[in-house]
Amino acid sequence: MTSFFSDDSPTNLAEFTVSELSGSIKRTIETAFDHVRVRGEISGYRGQHSSGHAYFSLKDDKSRIDAVIWKGSFSKLKYRPEEGMEVIATGRITTFPGSSKYQIVIEQMEPAGAGALMALIEERKRRLGAEGLFDPATKQLLPYMPKVIGVVTSPTGAVIRDILHRIADRFPVHVLVWPVKVQGEGCGEEVANAIHGFNAMDPVGEIPRPDVLIVARGGGSLEDLWGFNDEIVVRAAAASVIPLISAVGHETDWTLIDYAADVRAPTPTGAAEMAVPVKADLVAQVANLAARLSGASARQMETRRQGLRALARALPSLDQLLALPRRRFDEAAAGLGRGLELNTMAKRRAFERAASRLSPDMLARRLGERRQRITERAAMAERIVERMIDRLRGRVTGADAVLRNVPVRLRTQMDRSRDRLDGLIRRSDSALANELRAHRATLSGHERMLQSLSYKNVLMRGYAVIRDAADRPVSRAAALSAGAAISIEFADGRLRAVTEGGDGSPVQPSSSPEAPAAGAVAPARPAAPRASRKSDPPAGQGSLF
Repeated sequence: MTSFFSDDSPTNLAEFTVSELSGSIKRTIETAFDHVRVRGEISGYRGQHSSGHAYFSLKDDKSRIDAVIWKGSFSKLKYRPEEGMEVIATGRITTFPGSSKYQIVIEQMEPAGAGALMALIEERKRRLGAEGLFDPATKQLLPYMPKVIGVVTSPTGAVIRDILHRIADRFPVHVLVWPVKVQGEGCGEEVANAIHGFNAMDPVGEIPRPDVLIVARGGGSLEDLWGFNDEIVVRAAAASVIPLISAVGHETDWTLIDYAADVRAPTPTGAAEMAVPVKADLVAQVANLAARLSGASARQMETRRQGLRALARALPSLDQLLALPRRRFDEAAAGLGRGLELNTMAKRRAFERAASRLSPDMLARRLGERRQRITERAAMAERIVERMIDRLRGRVTGADAVLRNVPVRLRTQMDRSRDRLDGLIRRSDSALANELRAHRATLSGHERMLQSLSYKNVLMRGYAVIRDAADRPVSRAAALSAGAAISIEFADGRLRAVTEGGDGSPVQPSSSPEAPAAGAVAPARPAAPRASRKSDPPAGQGSLF
């Protein structure tokens, strides 16, 4: 076969490397499509990557193009991408030389018209509702009379002024304002953080936690209110443990936070009216209830008074009540003397019957019988002892005869055992003596330690022990009252004394000192005066010395 081309055939085409060709294509595309707007449906969106970038695709009914949003641009987006959302993306077309693919680098993105926003809201409402965030069973009741109200809104708009003015007119309470942006970039995050921040406050902290929250904003377009449709705001409102009132926009404006909130107010002013009652109405209602209570109490007291009077009229008189007990008492008093006489006569007859059965001859006869029985038992015991002695004497005689017939070898073995026993006895006596010495030394050490820890040594240094009349130690002056008998124990004896009042006069010891607990000792010498210490009783307390 004939070849029409050869490797060394001349050509005028430029030769590129793969990298050079890919770079040339990249520069050409980026130059031609450096700023484009593309309309399409988001496909394959799985959220931000761990690096912060977002990768997905834009598609229509015929084609698909890869898209990427870098981390810096993603944080600036007003609307976050969602799967199936139709958007208009603004950016530039570039290529990825590593895989010969092209993609759009999105810098701005917005939904494709109001219809797309409404469709996105409906889809998000359906998805969040399926999770139970809008379930009416989870709604909380508003407190009837809150002490603190938290408001999440812009601090510079007319909304906060309307809320504060309305609360001040109806029922002035403490209002905490958490300033946030109510539209634009970052609005949803700030509102959600404010709701979480109020819920995280300590109920007993320096700044009290609100009893009810109001999330408020004035009216506006769908785009202006879009931050309150953010999923993070809806989840924060549904998770709030503080009852939450949503007051976003006018009465005809609805956002997703209205479904997640516990109560929706048509306007911010209406939210303030829902949060607090009217103080004047409460005062009037309390006055009316107080008047009704006073009237009802008066009527009840009059009814009870009439019933008491009727019962008093139905009760018998004092004489009627005491007539029967008085008659029984008189009858018992009249029969008491006769009863005592009959009882005395019965006791006398019983005594005479018992005395008739007792006589000296009978006692002597019984004593003789007992004496004879004792004599017989003593004689019987002597005979028994004699027989036992005879029996034991026979055993001893037999044993002596057996021992006399013991062989000489047995006696030798017995002598050897006796010598061994004597040696063991001497060794045991020596060991016992050593053990006794060791125990005696230990006991002496314990005795010395006990002497060193004894409170007697403290008394030798000039201290004394105060005891009350029950001989219990007294450690505080407040435990004694004036005139109480006490005893004062010194190192060499005890003294009795009597406490006096707080006039500062000394206590005189009694003339008969009490003997100390262990032996008689001489009375203690008066202790030398010592410097005042912090532990001395204050003036007016009283003194024992």
